[in-house]
Amino acid sequence: MSDNLPTLLARTLHEEIPLTREIGLSVSSADPHLIELAAPLAPNINHKCTAFGGSLYAVAVLAGWSMVFARLHAAGLHAHIVIQDAQIDYLLPVVETINARCELTSDAEFERCLKLFSRKGRGRIELVVQIVTAQGVAVHFRGNYVIHD
Repeated sequence: MSDNLPTLLARTLHEEIPLTREIGLSVSSADPHLIELAAPLAPNINHKCTAFGGSLYAVAVLAGWSMVFARLHAAGLHAHIVIQDAQIDYLLPVVETINARCELTSDAEFERCLKLFSRKGRGRIELVVQIVTAQGVAVHFRGNYVIHD
């Protein structure tokens, strides 16, 4: 495939998850170890002129989803990716572009996920996403993602 990963990821998100177009989601950077997504404040604003909690949750879920996508792409595999469950902590209001970051520093965690996937047709991984503002970490998200045939 001639696309680089950020381009492929952005196209996939916009085609397969229409909400990403509505919230203005863009891929700031993407590789198998680091995903950074951004969404402008304007289409995600609430009545308090801060980012809507649902938008923050969506961008965080999508950052984790994107990490799984990137890892599968690097492994040359295709699988369905779903969020199984999640925990989110809203620590600070977001009054600027929503910037989400998912970093996977250990290959071992994803290798376990892939091993389960190859044996049972289903694998699971827990990922952490942070939404960071100029004031610091505004959102801490921890989600369990499942890959399956």
